[in-house]
Amino acid sequence: MVSKVATTPESRERLEWERRIIARTLGGEVRAFGELYTAYAPSLFSRILMPRLGNRAAAEDALSETFRVALERLGQFEQDGKSVYRWLSRIAANKATDLHRVKARTSRALVNFEGLLGPLREGKRPTNELEEKQERDKLAAQVAEALEDLNPRYRRAIELRFFEGRERQDCADMLEVKLGTFDVLLLRALRSFRKAWEARRAEEST
Repeated sequence: MVSKVATTPESRERLEWERRIIARTLGGEVRAFGELYTAYAPSLFSRILMPRLGNRAAAEDALSETFRVALERLGQFEQDGKSVYRWLSRIAANKATDLHRVKARTSRALVNFEGLLGPLREGKRPTNELEEKQERDKLAAQVAEALEDLNPRYRRAIELRFFEGRERQDCADMLEVKLGTFDVLLLRALRSFRKAWEARRAEEST
């Protein structure tokens, strides 16, 4: 149970409590770090992450990433009379910004990928059905070839999201990752696909 002094804004008692927790963690008692999580995670979630992200799942992912990074870099933290909460807040804000950037980049990548897949999907009946089918089959084969060049995990992410039409959370569950991690994975998969696609088209033109 966390002492009440741990939640008093930058009191001497709280700073001393933090110093002890940090020393214990750096000394190998990783479970001590859980006390910092218990004390500060609710505030980081409600005051930093939810207002910036507006989505509970995304905020939970960002919170998890915040404490993962904090644990990795705890040895770099210099207290200097300041609460570790300020440091955690900066990490959390950066993680929220990162997620916004990933979302924007993924949206742009999705537009390009959807444009590529458009001819593969049923739409208005073409004037010349035979030629249209041949073109669609050719494009489908080219897409399949480019997918074969990808890392299996990237390929699976694209297959789940686009060819099987699963929701993002379902995709994340099937790949056994958090939703935010899946979004990053999908962005990287789409970038990798684009490189593979362009490389194959370049080979065909030579």
